[in-house]
Amino acid sequence: MGTEKWKRIIEMKREPLGDNGGRLTGCEEHIALSKQAAAEGIVLLKNDGGLLPFEHGTRLAVFGKAQIDYVKGGGGSGEVHSAYVRNIYESLIRTGRVRVFDKLSHFYEDYVSAEYSDNKTNGMFDEAKIPRELLREARAFTDTAVITINRFSGEGWDRKNDGKDMYFDLSKKEKKMIDAVTRSFERVVVLINAGAMINTDQFAQNDRIQAVLMIWQGGMEGASAAAEVLTGIITPSGKLVDTCARSLADYPSSDGFHESEDYVKYTEDIFVGYRYFETIPGKKERVVYPFGYGLSYTSFELSQITAREIDGRIYVSVNVRNTGEYSGKEVVQLYYSAPQGRLTKAARELCAFRKTKLLAPGESETLTLDLTIDDMASYDDTDAIEKNAYIMEQGEYRFFLGNSVRDAKEIEYKHTEQEARIVKKLTSYCAPERLGKRLTASGEYAAVKDERQTRKSFGRGYKCRGNAFEKTDIKKLKDVYNGNITLDEFIAQLSDEELISLVQAKGNKGVANTGGIGDLEKYGIPAPMTADGPAGVRIELDTGIRTTAFPVATMLACTWNTELCEEIGRAGALEMKENDLSIWLTPALNIHRSPLCGRNFEYYSEDPYIAGKMAAAMVRGIQSQGIAATPKHFACNNKETNRFESDSVVSERALREIYLKGFEICVKESEPMAIMTSYNLINGVRASENAELITGILRGEWGYKGLVMTDWWNHASHYREALAGNDIRMPESAPSDLKEAFEKGLISRDQVAACARNVLKLILDLE
Repeated sequence: MGTEKWKRIIEMKREPLGDNGGRLTGCEEHIALSKQAAAEGIVLLKNDGGLLPFEHGTRLAVFGKAQIDYVKGGGGSGEVHSAYVRNIYESLIRTGRVRVFDKLSHFYEDYVSAEYSDNKTNGMFDEAKIPRELLREARAFTDTAVITINRFSGEGWDRKNDGKDMYFDLSKKEKKMIDAVTRSFERVVVLINAGAMINTDQFAQNDRIQAVLMIWQGGMEGASAAAEVLTGIITPSGKLVDTCARSLADYPSSDGFHESEDYVKYTEDIFVGYRYFETIPGKKERVVYPFGYGLSYTSFELSQITAREIDGRIYVSVNVRNTGEYSGKEVVQLYYSAPQGRLTKAARELCAFRKTKLLAPGESETLTLDLTIDDMASYDDTDAIEKNAYIMEQGEYRFFLGNSVRDAKEIEYKHTEQEARIVKKLTSYCAPERLGKRLTASGEYAAVKDERQTRKSFGRGYKCRGNAFEKTDIKKLKDVYNGNITLDEFIAQLSDEELISLVQAKGNKGVANTGGIGDLEKYGIPAPMTADGPAGVRIELDTGIRTTAFPVATMLACTWNTELCEEIGRAGALEMKENDLSIWLTPALNIHRSPLCGRNFEYYSEDPYIAGKMAAAMVRGIQSQGIAATPKHFACNNKETNRFESDSVVSERALREIYLKGFEICVKESEPMAIMTSYNLINGVRASENAELITGILRGEWGYKGLVMTDWWNHASHYREALAGNDIRMPESAPSDLKEAFEKGLISRDQVAACARNVLKLILDLE
């Protein structure tokens, strides 16, 4: 067994892993899994009069360039090169259940082709004007229209919604197209092909639009999944993981999002997404579709609800029965409401969820949802009760069960705290210096005292005892793996220069394009390669390798199916392994703080609980195959504009309860081998140099034992990163001041060795 360690990494022969010598990369099974995830993530927002699913033989006129110009995912590191991408037009035909007015769709084929020829790219050009005669012919063909709308965004830029860069709202040409169609057709369905939230109010309030589907960006087979939902082959079961508000101005983050390129003040504090809309007076009516919402073609009944408390955990059992005429799946969501005491709180918070199996009409399933009582504690950063502590305040904790935050009904069970109880006493980390104010549950802002913070530094707790072996007796890393020597003994033989080399990234090998780590042949240290994610393994086009393009993270979260997410992690890991790649730079789980963030498609949700659960599932799937997962971007990377220098100014409480909570869940439930820090500053300190964040919270409080890496080409100082607990700087050619700092005595051998140790530990865990 030991002799085969790292054989794949070293030889890089890209040996097939499938049965009978077949390749798994982009295989039919993985593509089918991608399609299943897309189908389960589609959210049916509106279905007046039961227009959907279309009856067999229904004639359709399909409008909008998105029927041809289907956007499978976002740009940048999240872009995946697959063998093909289905579009909506061809997918509807492939169902064999509807008849499409081909002449209209061919018009859009020609239009999209011309735009591509004019150097326009996927999802980045406006709508076509419909010829009047073609509109009349389409109406003569059918009374049923499908309108398609698409959006594209990517890494490194945010949405402006300023009349030029329309993302959240419709463009003038899109509005004209919709007006023309709704005037001409009696039955209208809208498909929204986007990676994140757009304005749905314009569709919800239009009585001439009977049905609306969020089909998101579903990967290479996302359009096929949408067509099968439209035609009733699949019953929709997706639920929203973001709140649909009536306008961009309704989101509390909108006003200050583009206030400055140098900073973002998180003045809404813990009131992000549904926590804002369900809590702040007068905001409920600004919601079009609430968090957790999603219709089905069938109906479900929740009954036999019981709850019990055992050893600090609460268990809620519910029977879910399909009372409709279609087979389908339901998502059961549990929310809690903590007593409003000295600490301001959100009206409801998601604390557990489960998705049923596929239930036939009349079939039922009993689900059990559970949570730890102490997870309902609130963080006190104001000394209202006990500063820098998680507190369970005195009073009743009520619970709500249902299929959205708005439809969840209160259950009989309550948990009671007789007096305020300190759950965990912690240390003040990453406190803000210039936040100014923060929102409270009353809708009023409380002043935040601005004061210069004394930042904490940490020792790495590692002693490197110098060269333990003569150079003629070189020990190899495989000796550590085989148990012949300890890792500390191995590290002790390395020279200072070799240690420094280990904490700097290495160049590409094989089909990699984002570099690797390790690579000291003299000591038998292989060079594991990284690859981008998170909607599939990203390998450059010129290699000729085509991987499976899975749905974007927002859509995966809308499945509310952690088992499915784990399967996708496992499939992606196999494609990594088959291509001799070892460290997958995924999942990404920053919070959807604002609809304007250009990278929302890579992230799961506005809610940290479901983000953490989905990320943990993805990590478990990836690492089951001996591939390292890399949750990112740690932390508060909620804006792409000036992302290398922008300062995220946020309270300690919001940082812990919202922006770090998903990472905490992921770390504690799945033990990722690696974590990637973000470019931005957090309360004045670069994330990758932030000892309080990395060593204080991540390693100290959460007990994280793995590797911490930088994002590529950040603007930080390497030696300050190493002192903070950030182990390796990426990529290979990134500027590094570490050697100079070492020679000046600004960082010790022991401190560099502590970083190198984590690099080697990760390599030892790889297959």
